[in-house]
Amino acid sequence: MLAEPRKLEIREFPLREIGPKEILVRVEACGVCGTDVHCYKSDPFGLTPNVLGHEGTGEVLQVGAEVKMDSVGKPVKVGDKVVTSLMETSPDCLIAKYNPAKANLSDDLKVYGLLPDEPNNHFNGYFGEYLIIRPGSSFFVVNDMSVELRCLIEPAAVVCHALERAKSCGGNKLNFRSRVVVQGCGPIGLLMIAVLRTQGVNNIIALDGNSDRLELARSLGADELINYKEYSGIDEIADKVKLLTKGLGAHWGFQVTGVPVAHANLYKLIRRGGGICEVGHFVDGGECAINPHRDICAKEITLVGSWVYNSFEYPNAYHFLQRAERIGLPVTSLITHKFPLERIEEAFQVNLRQEGVKVLVEV
Repeated sequence: MLAEPRKLEIREFPLREIGPKEILVRVEACGVCGTDVHCYKSDPFGLTPNVLGHEGTGEVLQVGAEVKMDSVGKPVKVGDKVVTSLMETSPDCLIAKYNPAKANLSDDLKVYGLLPDEPNNHFNGYFGEYLIIRPGSSFFVVNDMSVELRCLIEPAAVVCHALERAKSCGGNKLNFRSRVVVQGCGPIGLLMIAVLRTQGVNNIIALDGNSDRLELARSLGADELINYKEYSGIDEIADKVKLLTKGLGAHWGFQVTGVPVAHANLYKLIRRGGGICEVGHFVDGGECAINPHRDICAKEITLVGSWVYNSFEYPNAYHFLQRAERIGLPVTSLITHKFPLERIEEAFQVNLRQEGVKVLVEV
């Protein structure tokens, strides 16, 4: 449990009986997400004390009497491997009521691992031995995947959603000939590169300051690598991008860092008539300065934001990861560290130091 900012504790609680619409899961593993680290550092959502962990998976131990199938109609039974993340929004949420495809924008969106502790239910996150899937939750049986691949389904849903946001932009289509910049090669940025490659995008430029992550980006589908530490500033980087894009700049850019100035810089890399999808700011990292005339109007930039995902995008993420493996993209190579639950503090510190890429906690 995250007892308070920067204080993780191992606590034990008795398991309660599950209800007829609930499922008891024995957790196998869970990835450490950047959102978990933000919670660890400062509790920005005011959740403590709580059990973190939302990139997880486990094995079904008990199935409530009224639960017969998962969210896509697969039968569910004891022994199945499952993933879950989202619960249904409140019936009072007007956004979800009138536009279910935008339920991810509901003010009461609930995600396992980002819930406050409750007196009658402590098993709300994947950084523990057990998870109780409650009524109204989406969940999916994924028996044909390794535990490592299952732990990537949740972050894969993030990039699948971002891709759909970009594809929604009218005549500014992503296609085989699109030249795309992905800014930031952390776990989400690297998966963003992989999902673009599986969708047929044939010219991808990866931008980061970590040479190891850039090489991993190449293995996941990036054609060109730019290490910003080798350039004097954004103008020089923009010149390099133009050199790689027939002098015009990229058709599309995906901003996948949590650094506000990176958002401002990305406009310089996009051609007139191009587009930007902002994926990186899941917490408030501050503000940045842009020039509305030069950056947006004069270029007629299409700008979209991407926020989390909807439950129906989990199946898309599942099939994306399967497709990525089939075409030879080593998506599980994102997992560079594994720690047992009793060493979870060490796992978080490795993530904070930005060592490796994806850190996994095994239970």
